[in-house]
Amino acid sequence: MKANIHPTTHNTPVTCVCGNSFTTISTEETLHVDICAQCHPFFTGDMRFVDRQGRVDRFRKQMERAQKAGGKSGKKSKTDQADDSKSYKELLEEQKQTA
Repeated sequence: MKANIHPTTHNTPVTCVCGNSFTTISTEETLHVDICAQCHPFFTGDMRFVDRQGRVDRFRKQMERAQKAGGKSGKKSKTDQADDSKSYKELLEEQKQTA
C-alpha cells in the first residue's frame, strides 16, 4: 500500500444556523451547516418547509399554471387511450372497410 495518500482528519466542530454545535471527524477544519437534527422538521415534529433552493415555490407556481390551463396536460385521457388499444389486425380491417 502506498504511504501518505490519505488526507489528514481533524476533530471538526460543526455549527448550525440555529446555534447548535457538535463535533465530528472530517478533513475540513470547521463546518457550518444550514440545518441539523435539532432544527430539522423530521426530528422536531414541526410542520414547516425546509427549502433553500426555492423548489417548493417553483412547484407551487407550476401547479398554479396547470390549474389555470384547465388541467390540460400532454398525457392522453383514459377514453383516448381506449381508442389506441385496438390491435393491428383491427386497425387493418377498419382501413379495408373505409377503402
